[in-house]
Amino acid sequence: MKIDQLKQVLEMLDQSNVNELSLETDTYKLKLKKQGDGVVVSQHDAVAAAPVQQKVVETAQKPVVVPEVMEEKDDTVTINALMVGTFYSRANPEKPAFVKVGDQIEVGQVVCILEAMKLFNNLNSEIAGTVVEILVADGDLVEFGQPLFRIRP
Repeated sequence: MKIDQLKQVLEMLDQSNVNELSLETDTYKLKLKKQGDGVVVSQHDAVAAAPVQQKVVETAQKPVVVPEVMEEKDDTVTINALMVGTFYSRANPEKPAFVKVGDQIEVGQVVCILEAMKLFNNLNSEIAGTVVEILVADGDLVEFGQPLFRIRP
């Protein structure tokens, strides 16, 4: 996880009602827990099998939540998850999907909902273009930074 991504997660956690967050990948395990005025960060590097390290990180700035857009090798970019949660392609089962493959999207358009602990968060596009691929299915659990959509600008 990049330091900018970690800072963004810490700021979002600090401003939310969530008290604890865990994230585990093949290479690391990250556990965040609110404690007093800061957030306790426990990190375990699974590759090196190092002991757990803890430190308190002060988060004084207000977070600016912006979907991360990463360049791909071809002519598309990805829109990635801002948080761990459940992916929903529509507001409710009776409504149409926010976007589907082939749709033209605009900057600021809602592309999906990410739900965590009964909090539903709209994910807005930071790029205009055509939806080339939707990389997750409705109801899938997604990780922070996981690619959700491929867009051709």
